[in-house]
Amino acid sequence: MSTTRKARYHLPGLFEFYELYRLFLPLYRTHRAYFYDWCEIGSIYGAPADCLWGGGRAGFGEADPKDVCDLLTEYGISARLTFSNGLLREVHLSDTKCNALCRLFEHPGDNGVIVASDLLVSYLREYYPGFYLVSSTTKVLREFADFRAELTRPEFSYVVPDFRLNHTMDELLVLPEQYKRKVELLCNECCWYECPDRKACYDAVSLKNLGEDTKDHVCVSPTSARGYRFSDAMQNPGFIGIRDICETYLPHGYSEFKIEGRSLGSALILEFLLYYLIKPEWQLRIREEIYLDSSLDLF
Repeated sequence: MSTTRKARYHLPGLFEFYELYRLFLPLYRTHRAYFYDWCEIGSIYGAPADCLWGGGRAGFGEADPKDVCDLLTEYGISARLTFSNGLLREVHLSDTKCNALCRLFEHPGDNGVIVASDLLVSYLREYYPGFYLVSSTTKVLREFADFRAELTRPEFSYVVPDFRLNHTMDELLVLPEQYKRKVELLCNECCWYECPDRKACYDAVSLKNLGEDTKDHVCVSPTSARGYRFSDAMQNPGFIGIRDICETYLPHGYSEFKIEGRSLGSALILEFLLYYLIKPEWQLRIREEIYLDSSLDLF
């Protein structure tokens, strides 16, 4: 597979998988021959544990934010704070921890925030204008008309639609070029394609992050008991594989691809990195470099 356009991957676990990226990024810098020449790392996204503005998935990252910020600055990779809580109220905007994260990550430049709340959008644009903003998939923009309307909003540099719009090619192919550049497609979602409760699931996480007394969301997926399996995700009708990227999306102007996985283990994240970034003949070498480092707990 070859293409003249580069794919930019947006990777999960900014805080959760700091130790994995601390080992992986030096390989990305010094062994570029191991990696597909048509792709690069565009950003790494996430939120630390107990983050009021967090959403989508509960944050479990315990890495020191300064260490995280310094690592991505060193490698010239954009850090994205996942502040995708869609249920924020005015009182939440003064949260000390989230504002401290904004002050830390805004200064290096070229960092972003993933958002689902228009209230937070206004706040960030006023107090932290150095960030670029990403419209979160937690909005569940399942209707193409709603997605297209989101793309027209100038405050967003990127918009992540619901994964069930990934293969609506009749509509995607006719988008104007300036909108295609803003589209960020979620590649490896394992959620049940017919799920009617996706928004309710995200709202339940948002409420928990706010400390609200709410019941756990009960997933209605027939495979929910299995948990996330990459092999299941590959069978999902919304899945985007590397052949799709090279043969369909890149030639038609789409270059931004999001990999999910913030709540998963680092061993599974490594499998995503191997599949999407590493040439098959070098995947074992990367596994050995990572697994044989005794300082990293992969499970």
